[in-house]
Amino acid sequence: MSDAPDPRPSALAPARMPRPIQPGSGDAVLAPDPAAAALLAADPVSVAPRLLGALLHGRGVTVRLTEVEAYGGSDDPGSHAVRGATPRTRPMFAAPGHVYAYFSYGMHTCVNLVCGPEGVGAAVLLRAGEVVSGADLAHARRAAGRSSRGIPFRDLARGPARLAQALGVTLADSGSVLAPPDRPELDLLRLEPGEPLLPELIAAGPRVGVAGAGGDGEAHPWRFWIAGDPTVSGYRAAVVRRRP
Repeated sequence: MSDAPDPRPSALAPARMPRPIQPGSGDAVLAPDPAAAALLAADPVSVAPRLLGALLHGRGVTVRLTEVEAYGGSDDPGSHAVRGATPRTRPMFAAPGHVYAYFSYGMHTCVNLVCGPEGVGAAVLLRAGEVVSGADLAHARRAAGRSSRGIPFRDLARGPARLAQALGVTLADSGSVLAPPDRPELDLLRLEPGEPLLPELIAAGPRVGVAGAGGDGEAHPWRFWIAGDPTVSGYRAAVVRRRP
């Protein structure tokens, strides 16, 4: 997609501090939804394909996830975690079930679900999905500030920035938790896992826009998608930028 931002972990802009627990919730600390945390507790390469077909609810819009990418900890050359925890990447090192959001090229927000043991810095980037509820609201968010014409339904959440925008995700969500299903009053994302897909329905390949060793499709075939689904984004190799 020519208009999709590069979702690489290196394409960052300074982020705002993680958002604390929602005002008025009455909780000093809110733990992630136990079911979501249990699903996300494994390593990202195992978690990523398991998220395909899951529903992500966010502020009046629900997306069925169709494309994701796994990012490991400090030993993954394509991950933000390779440089260790910093003020902006600290949410990546939280317990599974937290949200990690970042800015791509200073223009668009991308959203990840933290997974693996706390302190590792692993996450799954949510690359694309099908809007299954709240399409009018998703369209309005996508069309904000520009002509509302020319946004096909399949493109509402096709690409990581589009998905985040459709769900109303911003940098303020980084560090928040996935809400339990019994707390609908909270202004948080909520994950509803689905049944695991059959292996033959899942395709895998190199991560989009990741340069260097992290983009090696043989060593890191960590992009997973539902084969044949029209909402899956197109693959783009990294663009190597050389100074003149």
